[in-house]
Amino acid sequence: MILVGGGSRSGKSSAALRMLRAAGPRQGFIATAQAWDDEMRERIRVHRTERGPEITTWEEPFDVAARLAAEDDRYDAIVVDCLTLWLSNVMLAEDRDVAEECSRLVEVAGNAKTQVILVTNEVGCGIVPDNALARRFRDQAGRLNQMAAERADELHWMIFGIGLRIK
Repeated sequence: MILVGGGSRSGKSSAALRMLRAAGPRQGFIATAQAWDDEMRERIRVHRTERGPEITTWEEPFDVAARLAAEDDRYDAIVVDCLTLWLSNVMLAEDRDVAEECSRLVEVAGNAKTQVILVTNEVGCGIVPDNALARRFRDQAGRLNQMAAERADELHWMIFGIGLRIK
């Protein structure tokens, strides 16, 4: 398992796609974004175009662990982009145990035969959010990122489009 993290527009997704393409011809991509408005629909369209038709893509805002388990050993690598969007989806769903879902995703990704490349945002380097939901999100994202980093075989920190291998 590889974890690629960094701030917004740091080059995380591009780095993950390079790793995916280098892993072999059987390429998978789990997109966690949901198209709630026109801006997000356009972002999703651009990302689909960037990936191209050679990458099998699943749009999975909630059950990423189940998708990884179902596709395991059928692909050379699968990118999950991104953990923090997935986390916000899970947190805003009323019937989900966030801690359990995070543990399950990291466990499935870490045990997969397929190389799993997780993309995540670092959200703890800024100011303390001014509302309770944003603070809970920041805290849970920090815990998820730590859990994934501990389990990862490789950890890459992206800054200004340049990657630094940490682990």
